[in-house]
Amino acid sequence: MNTKTSGWINGFIGMVIFSGSLPATRAAVAGFDPTFLTVARATIAGLLGCLLLLTFRQTRPTSREAVALAVVALCVVIGFPLLTALALQHITSARSLVFIGLLPLSTALFGVLRGGDRPRPIFWLFSVTGGLLVATFALAQGAASASLGDLFMLLAIIICGLGYAEGARLSRHLGGWQVICWALTLALPVSFTLSILTMPSAFAQVQTPAWLGLAYVSLFSMLIGFIFWYRGLALGGIAAVGQLQLLQPFFGLALAAALLHETVSPAMLATTLAVVACVVGARKFAHR
Repeated sequence: MNTKTSGWINGFIGMVIFSGSLPATRAAVAGFDPTFLTVARATIAGLLGCLLLLTFRQTRPTSREAVALAVVALCVVIGFPLLTALALQHITSARSLVFIGLLPLSTALFGVLRGGDRPRPIFWLFSVTGGLLVATFALAQGAASASLGDLFMLLAIIICGLGYAEGARLSRHLGGWQVICWALTLALPVSFTLSILTMPSAFAQVQTPAWLGLAYVSLFSMLIGFIFWYRGLALGGIAAVGQLQLLQPFFGLALAAALLHETVSPAMLATTLAVVACVVGARKFAHR
């Protein structure tokens, strides 16, 4: 198996794992406070990531790499999980997945800013159109609580795009799985302390679906998925393998409908398809 094929396979596995993140988070916030859920998943994954680094005796990152890792940790270890957990207190995971259709574009935008590329003007046309589609869909729903959830999701997409772009850039020389493990380890003192401080007074009342959701987002969404994802980006190319994110809303909607019995409305599906079409166009014209 050649390197590029291996990259696509690893990237696809990572994308499928991430597709279950929002449905699992939706199940977890039914039993856990969003803040505790965020720091608990980071703590569990951080302990495992630290163990991996020690087991394979990885060299410590340089001071410049540590700064970039801090950005990754702030974005994908704390920021995105917290914002999505807050959003999923107000909206369904199926609705939130409409916004995930903008994640490849957010990643591309930060990739352009970080890499100094100069996209064609038509790139921005697709970008603005995709944003307007999401905004129109959110406003058409009309509910105040849903609007708050939508705002959290938009912020989460921006934060995650920066974290993906920064992590992908680091993975070129630091290594795929090492990026997320170092980011988790860097955040571990804070996440562990906060998980103790925000721990629920009683766990007995937490239902099984919430425990399963916590287990999934801790082991798969926070660690295993990133190992495959960053390895895929490193082997197959950031721009190429990154397009696999376009499939994530479809897998996520299927999981939300199958596992959580959430309704996937025609409007949600149509909006997701339209947003994905805009992202495909933006990707095509991302470079001159």
